[in-house]
Order: sequence, then C-alpha cells, then structure tokens
Amino acid sequence: MSENDRHPFLAGLSKHRGAPPTCLVIFGASGDLTARKLLPALYNLAVDNLLPADFALIGFGRKPLPDAEFRAIAAREITRFTRRPFNPDIWRRIEAATYYQAGEYDDPAAFSALASRITEIEKAAGTSLQLVSYISTPPTVFESIVENHGRSGLAARGLGTQTESKIIIEKPFGRDLASAVQLNAVIARNFRESQVFRIDHYLGKETVQDLLVLRFANPILEPLWNRRHVDHVQITVAEELGVGSRGGYYEHSGATRDMLQNHTMQLLALTAMDAPASLNAEHIRDQKVRLLESIRSLQLGKGGDAVRAQYTEGLSGGEPVTGYLAEKDISATSGTETFCALRLSIENDRWSGVPFYLRSGKRMARRVSEISIQFKQPVDGLFAADSRYDIAPNRLVIQIQPDEGSTLILNSKVPGLEPRTQPVRLSFRYAATYGSDTPEAYERLILDGIVGDRTLFIRGDETEASWRLFTPLLQSWAAAGRAGLETYPAGSWGPAAGDALLAPHGHAWRNAGR
Repeated sequence: MSENDRHPFLAGLSKHRGAPPTCLVIFGASGDLTARKLLPALYNLAVDNLLPADFALIGFGRKPLPDAEFRAIAAREITRFTRRPFNPDIWRRIEAATYYQAGEYDDPAAFSALASRITEIEKAAGTSLQLVSYISTPPTVFESIVENHGRSGLAARGLGTQTESKIIIEKPFGRDLASAVQLNAVIARNFRESQVFRIDHYLGKETVQDLLVLRFANPILEPLWNRRHVDHVQITVAEELGVGSRGGYYEHSGATRDMLQNHTMQLLALTAMDAPASLNAEHIRDQKVRLLESIRSLQLGKGGDAVRAQYTEGLSGGEPVTGYLAEKDISATSGTETFCALRLSIENDRWSGVPFYLRSGKRMARRVSEISIQFKQPVDGLFAADSRYDIAPNRLVIQIQPDEGSTLILNSKVPGLEPRTQPVRLSFRYAATYGSDTPEAYERLILDGIVGDRTLFIRGDETEASWRLFTPLLQSWAAAGRAGLETYPAGSWGPAAGDALLAPHGHAWRNAGR
C-alpha cells in the first residue's frame, strides 16, 4: 500500500491555518441541512484545498446504511447543491475517507461504537485525528448527543492538545431562557466552553463578516457611529416564501424564535457593539454580550415595543397564495406569529436615545436582509435654512442578502438652472468587485470550527442574554393566544401596527432592498 493510498487526502488537499488531522462527524446525516449545505460546503473546501491533509467524514444517523450507499447519496446531493461544477477526481479523494455509522442518539452503545470506528480510521491513517462533531439534528436530541459524548469519552479526546475534540451545535439554543440555561449546563458538564461552537449561519455571510472591517477599519465612519450623529437604525430580515413544508416546525417556533432572537440579534450586536480590545475572538464576543445586556427590557402589551402578526392570503410574485392558517400542518386557531417587529432602546453612552427597529417575517414583499443606519439631519446650515432645497437624510444601507454590498445615500445638485437637489447612491456590490464565486457561509464556519477560530460563533452567555430579553415577550404572547395578533396580506411589508411602532419618533420603515 502506497503512502497516498493510506492517506487519500495527501494528494491534492492541504492543511490550512494550522488545521490538525480531523475526523468530522455529522449527526443528522440524512437531514436536509446536511444535503443542501454541509456536504456541498465540505466539497467546496476540498476544491479550494482547504481541508486538512488527513481528513475523514462520518455520517451518523438512525437509519442503517452501508458506507457505499452513504457515499452515493453524498455524491448525489453535492452534485445537486454545490456552487461549483462537480469534479469526480476531487470527489474520489473525499469518498475514500467517507463512512457511515448508524445508531440512536440516546444510546450510549452507539457512541462507544462510533469511538471505536474513529480509532480504526486513525490506525489506517497512521495519525491521531481531532474529532469535530457537528450536531445537525432536531433540538429535542441535542442534550442526549452531548451527554453521550461525555459518557463515551468522545468529549475528552485530546484535551489540552492540538487534537482536542470540538462540537458544533446548530440553532435553536433553547426555546426560552430556562431551556437555554439548561442546555448550557448540559454542555458545560461534558465540554469546556473552548470546545463549543454554537453556529448561526448568518455570521458566515460575507457582509456580516465585513461589519467589523466597515466600522473599525474606516476612520471616517466610527466617529459618526453614535447617538450624536445617528437618528435611528432599521434591521430587516424578510422572506418572500411562506412556511411551505415546514409548517409542523414553524407552529412551535414562529418568526421571533426562528429569525429574530438569533439571526437578527446577531446583526444588531455587530452593528451596535463598542470596539473590542483586539480581534481576539473572546474580546469580540465580550462586546457582543455587553451590548445585548444593555438593551432595555421590552414594554409589553398594547402600545408597547413589539408587534406580531400572521399572513393572510394575497399575492406573492404575482401569484395568489394561501394564508398561514390554510398551510399544511397549521392549526385553524393558531396564534403563531409569522411577522414580528420590535422597537429597542440601548441604554449606554453610545446609543442612549437612538431607537433600533427590527422586523422579520414570512410572505413579505421581497426576500431581503439589510441594516439601514440613518444619520441625523442638521437643523441649521446653508441648505437646511433654504426652503428651495429638499435635503434627504444621509443613510448607510448594508445589504446582507440577496445582493451583498453597501450603499451610501448622499445629496447631490440636479444639473440645470433650477436650485434642486436629489439623493444619489454610492454603491458597492461584492459580486461586481470580487466576482460571483463567493464562498457560502457554511464553508467559512465549518473551516473555522476545524481550525478552532471561535470569532463567528456564539458563546453560552450570549445566548442567555438574548433569551433574557425575549422570554417575557414570548410568555405574554403564549398567554394571550390570538388576542392582539395582527394580520397582513401575503406579499406586503407587514401589518399597519408595524408601521405604528415607528410613528412616535416620526420614523417610517424604508422600502428594504431598494
């Protein structure tokens, strides 16, 4: 047996940023996330020579499968969903180190068998492997998987060495504060916090990663990034689609748990946090936690800081669509919100008095995620004092999806003899500047997990800080049932009550994505 036969990844795949030899185990290997995102991400990392030189992949699931069948399924899903053309030569190298392990998530014997399988792979490779466990399962089995890592010794593999075990956990990190605290306690019993990577794929998006660079590498912006110059901030995470086949999941989640408490709050934290002491992951995460802890408790009830609503039938993309209550697996008396809007107040020196507006929903006018920072207009000055000029507020819009980039809105004189002004847009788009072959979020996050970079992952106290804000709101809605639940037609920007949330400060939602 030649050296390259024994180590199938040595021929063409290289170590990156000090990544140690690795065995990645995906729990939930037959799931939709694995097919659409995780397997294609691993393939694209292989195309870019970014996987460790010694690398093995194990799919773990309940359904018994031979290795060969899992390999065939993986090849099929990668071909369907990869952003790159499928290259059989690259796949053969991945395939040679791809395996499948069947077992129940609550069965300690299955994890002991997994540990033995990893040992066999190590012997064949002739080197020790770090274990990276990726939990891509329903949250009901998170705790069982974590506990069985501890019982089987998988969690303690290589502690204090380069091959120390790591665990990557998909959201949701609990359903409320109590369940988040409980999950963190289970994790802490079995892993050190330095081994834990709570993943939110929004943090892997290029524009989100660029927020720190935009803010702190451009000295013309940071002096303006405060209450003296910013009038208000709007963050929109809108989806054009309805719940589709996810009705059963969505009924127990809703827009607030599904998008606002996690993705949208991460955008808020990176937008509003103070400068970290350094680019060290813990310094950055420290500032995110401080920001979340400085948000004032939400005022509940009518006229408070939150609005919830459900979509009714309407038009989406010019086609008629049903309302939420007519979707599959949805109760006819459901009180689940498909839209949520919040008005937040951050009580610190930087942002006191600046309202932050957040909204997220299904079946909205278009699919778009963006951050809009509107700057204050001067109350005096040359043009403010001259009624002939209509001066628009300056605004910086950071678009997360679908067309990643930034736009700065300024005022310009309209050419001609009349004294007229109009807003103009200075725009930057990633695709236009860097090309369209941008790595997807999961590629970056899986690679960071392998090399141990925690910057774009969420710490335990950060999850609890966010749930501390949202839990009283969710409890009050659960107690109210459908009382106070607004409606909005599919294809719109949400209910009128969402607009009224901004009215006391004289603000209005901008036409997001434009």
